Amino acid sequence: MFTELCNQIFSQSIRDYHVHNDVYQHIVNPYEKSSIEHLLYLKNWIDTVQWHLEDIIRNPAIDPVKALEIKRWIDRSNQERTDVVEYIDSYFLEQYKGVQPLPDAKINTESPAWAIDRLSILALKIYHMLEEATRTDATAEHRAACQRKLDILLEQRRDLGTAIEDLLTDIAAGKKYMKVYKQMKMYNDPSLNPVLYGSSK
Repeated sequence: MFTELCNQIFSQSIRDYHVHNDVYQHIVNPYEKSSIEHLLYLKNWIDTVQWHLEDIIRNPAIDPVKALEIKRWIDRSNQERTDVVEYIDSYFLEQYKGVQPLPDAKINTESPAWAIDRLSILALKIYHMLEEATRTDATAEHRAACQRKLDILLEQRRDLGTAIEDLLTDIAAGKKYMKVYKQMKMYNDPSLNPVLYGSSK
């Protein structure tokens, strides 16, 4: 199933990142650039770096100049994340371009790639919650509480995976159809962000 492939690659990306556990390290994507696997690995790598940037910026002792640098990095990362999601949806559009939607076909609340985006974030939550559930320096109560949360996250991943597989099956059968709306992000666009276009006056 496609979601099994996603989960395998997301786990691989997270493990690879944590070999050095450094937001400044360069990605070494092991997959062919034209493949969907390459996009999935890239997607999760971006998410993993951003996860740790969000940790860094929440340090109450962080230098304000450093915090601003990290915040702008997170903004760039959000744009890259959105771009990769749209590339993944383009893959699905190509996969199903020959499918004629049925007369009563419906559109889903989100595209396949945006659901896969949530699957990538879940992989990160599971990895880090497992860390907490097995911390030897934490109390038994802490580990037990984190294990309960981990169990819920694992159930959530199973449910989300089933929903994604059902969506792909329905698209392939013409029961649902998909659209890709290019994200209308405004904060990075000098012509749309009033702070940016106001500063030029």
